[in-house]
Amino acid sequence: MSTPFPFQQPAPQAGRKIALICAKGGLDECYPVLIMANAARMSGIETSVFFTFYGLDVVTKDRVDHLHVNMVGNPASPMPAWVAGLPGMPAMAESFMRKKLTELDLPGPREMIGMLAESGCRMYGCELAMKMFGRTQDDLLDEVEEIITATDFFDRTVGADIIFV
Repeated sequence: MSTPFPFQQPAPQAGRKIALICAKGGLDECYPVLIMANAARMSGIETSVFFTFYGLDVVTKDRVDHLHVNMVGNPASPMPAWVAGLPGMPAMAESFMRKKLTELDLPGPREMIGMLAESGCRMYGCELAMKMFGRTQDDLLDEVEEIITATDFFDRTVGADIIFV
């Protein structure tokens, strides 16, 4: 599969940093973080991503390939909440989204994580969320550099623009 995001090392943008916090683990919710991190790296911006709470699913080995789309409670959903909650609707929404992603030739979340790591993006798991969900470093993709606290993340990203998604 060809990737629409071939990485070519750009000239670094002196001193620019971005720190993204991924707190949601839906298929539709992880792409904004992954695409913004990729765009930042392609622009030569030092990039870090902190996966916390349900965002950990995006970097958890046995979950990353099975992320869902939750239409219930999504104010941007074209479906009324009572329809979105019907049996089979989340699976239908997920199937539709995966089809569209394939048509657009976008890599899946696992592949995007690999591309980010290759580009120099630093990725971290949240220590508190790891404890809450009973996960260990071995549960996460190898691209996750380390498990750290939120304080550690802020210490490592001093001077970065911080975006919480």
